[in-house]
Amino acid sequence: MSVYITSTGHHLPGEPVDNARIEEVLGRVHGKPSRLKRRILKSNGIRQRHYAIDAEHRTTIGNDAMAARAGEDCLAQGYLAKLRIEMLSVATSQGDLVLPGFGSMVQAELGLSDVELNTSHGICSSSMMALKAAYTGVKAGEHGNALVIASELASRLFKASRYEAAGAEVDFDAEFLRWMLSDGAGALLLEKRPRELCFRIDWIRGISHADAFPVCMSVGRPAAGEGHASWQDYPTYAEAEAAGALLIRQDVRLLDHLVKLGVDGLLRLIDEGRVAVDKVDHLLCHYSSHYFRGKIFDMLTQAGAAIPEQKWYTNLYSRGNTGCASLFIMLDEFRRTQRYAEGDTLLCFVPESGRFNNVYMHLTVVKESS
Repeated sequence: MSVYITSTGHHLPGEPVDNARIEEVLGRVHGKPSRLKRRILKSNGIRQRHYAIDAEHRTTIGNDAMAARAGEDCLAQGYLAKLRIEMLSVATSQGDLVLPGFGSMVQAELGLSDVELNTSHGICSSSMMALKAAYTGVKAGEHGNALVIASELASRLFKASRYEAAGAEVDFDAEFLRWMLSDGAGALLLEKRPRELCFRIDWIRGISHADAFPVCMSVGRPAAGEGHASWQDYPTYAEAEAAGALLIRQDVRLLDHLVKLGVDGLLRLIDEGRVAVDKVDHLLCHYSSHYFRGKIFDMLTQAGAAIPEQKWYTNLYSRGNTGCASLFIMLDEFRRTQRYAEGDTLLCFVPESGRFNNVYMHLTVVKESS
């Protein structure tokens, strides 16, 4: 049985924030401008992004509400009434609450009844794991359709007050992602029949390397050298915060492994016959920074597997890096704004630096029979 993406949607909170205003919203730590911001923004190439907090650090919309709005947008573009949805599969890096699961909160926000529910937790690739669960359910005949939503609200971690609570000057690993991540949600509707011009999911394949590499991106661990392994090991939450254990961290020294592992995974799929690079019409790759685009292209070129850059599509520079929501938001904007035709193929690629999980997806544009 084939499975089709018949509709897409997204939600980006508030007005776009350009590079000149980014520190006005997130705030200056200890009242001082960042010494790293300009360098990191130049590397990632992002010109504007969206935040679900305002300049007074008030949350303007919750993560579950953003997810629900993306889902509503997706359904408004499609052909199914909300009450006909049979499965809801949801992903995020962090919900509004520690418990219960994010999927339960989104289901309630959407007002969906009697659905099978799945929550996928992780970082960037969690959306693709949620999609794989829904795809498998529909393909197996368990469900006739599924709504898949990925949503991220990272900005609450980047308030100046979060860093000030950690006391000493912020280290590079803790500040790096402050200028990289932003907020947004994307949604996909899966059905077992095509609708007009839509995308058939040919396959989804994930390759995790968590057994071979240390943690690269995390929340909940203190800086290197601290005695505790987890924020939950501290006597109080205040002590965990003061130790910097609640800051989001990226071990940038490990990031080159991410690019190599991602390219190696694609080469493996080529060897398996899943991907023929000369037959890829569009590449949608969630690279978190413009810096990595060149590295990916160079490695593929050296391996004799280059996909011409004119076939690459991204909205990173105008929408920002929205973590697990990025690929869904990208596919939605691609569907609405780009030219594609029946028979075109799309290769989608999501590398994740949490502990190095890479997910690939192959789509074919199909047209509903009249």
